[in-house]
Amino acid sequence: MKAFFMDLGRLDYKKAWDIQLRVHELRVKDEIPDTLIFVEHPHVITLGRFGKPENLLTPIEELKRRGVSFYRVERGGDITYHGPGQLVGYPIFSIKNGYPGIRAFIERMEDALIYALRTFGIEAEKKEGYIGVWLGEEKLAAIGVAVKRWITFHGFALNVNTDLDYFKLIRPCGLIDKGVTSIEERLKKRVNMDEAKERVKEGFEKIFNLAFSEVKYETIMDQDKDSHGGEVR
Repeated sequence: MKAFFMDLGRLDYKKAWDIQLRVHELRVKDEIPDTLIFVEHPHVITLGRFGKPENLLTPIEELKRRGVSFYRVERGGDITYHGPGQLVGYPIFSIKNGYPGIRAFIERMEDALIYALRTFGIEAEKKEGYIGVWLGEEKLAAIGVAVKRWITFHGFALNVNTDLDYFKLIRPCGLIDKGVTSIEERLKKRVNMDEAKERVKEGFEKIFNLAFSEVKYETIMDQDKDSHGGEVR
């Protein structure tokens, strides 16, 4: 099945969030196919719609001093950290047909990441009663999704070369007795981010039965302007 792939490089969280919402609007109108967005963010902490403020262990002023942004967002899940060396993926996918509920969609995301990690020789797994991708009691990838008008947004965060010390600013995902890890930590060597992107993209193609065509955000928006004779509504 045809799908779009978009790599935003390293981009401010709010700017990427705005792009997500505009791509989501186009997908709702069925003007584009399912679209997977990859991005790295500067240091940022986000609190999901069910998140507990007490899981932020650091005062906002201290976060600002350390150059860490903070946002409350509409995704599921609790609190998490994004930053350099972490691959964040936003699948803007329709779940109207083919998925018996959002949980099945999340499980496919987990499967796609597990597939990619196995190509690195890492035997990651799902964990009963928890969302995400795990190595024992340590989370390697967090997942938090929102759905509006049958179209998903937000998505996953895979720790590739992430500085795990930043997770000490929070209680990751609100879990007290679980840790976090990264591909770099498990392999004991730094991983090429472009290689990680290719392997995760391949995992999504395999598990979701997709064939990605890479597009630029600007190209999509220019096409939409042309089709409506002006700016996106």
